[in-house]
Amino acid sequence: MKASRSQNLSRRFIILWTGVVIAFLYVPMIAVVLASFSKQRYFKFPIQSWTDKWYQKAFSSLSVRELLWTSLSVAALVTIISVVLAFFGALAFARYDWKGRKLYQRLILLPIFFPQAVLGLAMLLWFSAIGVITSWQTAVFAHLVWITPIVILIMSIQVYSFDPALEEAAYDLGATRWQVLTEITLPILSPGIISGAIFAFLLSWGNFPLSLFTTGADQTIPEWLYAKMVSGYTPMVPTLGSLTLSSAAVFLLIAYIIWLAISARQRRMENR
Repeated sequence: MKASRSQNLSRRFIILWTGVVIAFLYVPMIAVVLASFSKQRYFKFPIQSWTDKWYQKAFSSLSVRELLWTSLSVAALVTIISVVLAFFGALAFARYDWKGRKLYQRLILLPIFFPQAVLGLAMLLWFSAIGVITSWQTAVFAHLVWITPIVILIMSIQVYSFDPALEEAAYDLGATRWQVLTEITLPILSPGIISGAIFAFLLSWGNFPLSLFTTGADQTIPEWLYAKMVSGYTPMVPTLGSLTLSSAAVFLLIAYIIWLAISARQRRMENR
């Protein structure tokens, strides 16, 4: 009886604690969404009158479209380039044993621990020194310096569990390098690749410090939100914030669907 009571209490405590953590994480996001539907300029709860005019203004605004396109362009390019670089970087990090590997493992992760504001300032000074005019393209480079090591670390976790004997067996059966890469290596490492791509996109999509120093005349959504919060606040701020959250959620859903498709393909290949 005492054991069952203690188990029930533990279960209830776990449920309660889980609810508290979820509320702590998601209540601020819910508040942003609610504020975007309020007619009042400043958020007050309970909301007395509802409207969707801020979303209508957002979708019809050329400046908002430009902000979304700039942020999407930066995040998409950072995701593609960082995944390609991190794939080979993770193989060098965890797959092969070579001279200088330990030094490489230490140096490649250093940018993660730099304060992003300091790293952004350093990138700005470097661009100025070599005569490069900052724009959203330079922001892509700045994001890569910080995000690529993170993606390498994520992919390396999957690479560490990779059995090289699978590749050797494929070579013994007459497979080419391209066949081994596309039919053995990439499918096995796909969970790490997808996870790295998700992290790369979301970290770039919501990045503020690096973008602030390196976008120049261009502007991303986080920069615009900060500028409006400092001066000239309008209800477009929570509206654009809600659109940013929904865009990230849609990206996660698409990535999850892709992962399910890859997993189903792998199971079909194993059944063969």
